[in-house]
Amino acid sequence: MRFLTISMLILNIACTAQQKEEIYMFSYFKGNGADGLHLAYSYDGYNWDALHNDSTFLTPTAGNDKLMRDPCIITGADDLFHMVWTVSWFEKGIGYASSPDLVNWSEQKFIPVMEHEGGAMNCWAPELFYNDEKQEYMIYWATTIPGRFPDTDTLGDKGLNHRMYFVTTKDFVSFSDTKLLFDPGFNIIDAVIKKDGEGYVMFLKNETLKPAPEKNIRIARSNHPERGWGEVSGPITPSWTEGPTAIKINGNWIVYFDLYRNKKMGAVTSPDLVNWTNITDSISFPAGTRHGTIFKAEKHILENIMKE
Repeated sequence: MRFLTISMLILNIACTAQQKEEIYMFSYFKGNGADGLHLAYSYDGYNWDALHNDSTFLTPTAGNDKLMRDPCIITGADDLFHMVWTVSWFEKGIGYASSPDLVNWSEQKFIPVMEHEGGAMNCWAPELFYNDEKQEYMIYWATTIPGRFPDTDTLGDKGLNHRMYFVTTKDFVSFSDTKLLFDPGFNIIDAVIKKDGEGYVMFLKNETLKPAPEKNIRIARSNHPERGWGEVSGPITPSWTEGPTAIKINGNWIVYFDLYRNKKMGAVTSPDLVNWTNITDSISFPAGTRHGTIFKAEKHILENIMKE
């Protein structure tokens, strides 16, 4: 009887371990984002295959223009997948939905995060970060408010001069007041925050166009996700890149990005966030992949999707 009990215990542990085996997922959009959410998967973070024959998982309904650009997905503390996205080139809010399995999604919601700012022009590339210490979600994005940062108002594209803003929420029903997250002294979009040891790292795009184009990915650090972001590094990618998303695999950071002029995805890797190697030629993504987010999911999620 004792032998049987031990055997059953070992079997249960093995089953639990197998059930919790994780794979990498990538959320992305194609074209202008009108058809909605696309998903790909990978076992190694290098070779990516589209799911559902690269057809959409969710058609956008939020906002006036009903786009689903820059979809960001994270797994929440409630084991739901939470997603935010850009609904339009020029609206004062973002889109939100959640799902237990990446197939069945909640009703889409428009969150008017910049409605209080009369001059706000847009809300681009929202991202999610779960703050374990405060047990709440942080939503952050880029917005242009003409005249707010006059020193760089003429250095961007068509009058755009972004800074990063954020709100917090515990339930995606009520939200904090919108606050400025980061003003690095230049036009900034596409920020991504990751925990790194006891601190935090932000991957961001320098969106400066004039007098010479920057359009590259850089790094900032802080001891707190909501404040204290310090000096920005030099570029870690070539120019004309955007939409960074990052993960640590086998001790090395990988930052993926959208080589939007070349219409393909690129990546760099580093063991220390200082020395970077371009691995664009070593990765493969579905054709037409645009600005997305890498995240982990339990393997059974992928298996269920493949049964659909």
